[in-house]
Amino acid sequence: MTQARLAVELPDGPWAADVSREFPKATFRVIAALPGDGPGFALVWITAPDVGVVLDAMESHPSVTETSVMDRGDREATVQFETSAPLLLIAAKRSGVPIEMPVEISDGDAIIDISGAHDRIAELGRQFDELGLEFRVKYVRERLQASQLLTETEQDLLLRAVEEGYYDTPRTSSLTELADRVGLAKSTCSEALHRAEEVAVKRFVEDLPPQVDADGATQ
Repeated sequence: MTQARLAVELPDGPWAADVSREFPKATFRVIAALPGDGPGFALVWITAPDVGVVLDAMESHPSVTETSVMDRGDREATVQFETSAPLLLIAAKRSGVPIEMPVEISDGDAIIDISGAHDRIAELGRQFDELGLEFRVKYVRERLQASQLLTETEQDLLLRAVEEGYYDTPRTSSLTELADRVGLAKSTCSEALHRAEEVAVKRFVEDLPPQVDADGATQ
């Protein structure tokens, strides 16, 4: 399966482009989105030094037809909204490539992650071109399934360690006990288990959302 991350430069007109350029220190994270037959519906988390003025600009934008503030603080707000110009959703729907959430928008650029067949991703690029969306490819990579990254022994050992309670708190099985039960030397068991843990932890971290500091910037 092909994975790609794209930086899409939004054209003037849609609310996300106009408002994010007006407030370049604000960050908009679309955490759910649904294309309709005409308008698009979405949930966005906004962080900004003064979120009130950002909300005012969003609510008054001509492409935003309805808003509902779900939660609000001094520097952040979660808003459900309807827009008449969901360009990213239109391109995704036409190409058959779902855009993974969240989508982060800042100063007119949207960072999107997509996964799928290579030809579908190429079609998404063509749809962006047709809609006048310029984009940069940040990376393209082939994502392997976790099972393809581990040997059969490592997979079996990791599953057995879970079954035996090695990862319970408190543990109900020690490394020595686990090694005896699977018929491996303790050193061999430790090395294989560490390798499996490394793959599992790194894959988990890859899938985590970006961290955000107090100013709303991505770390």
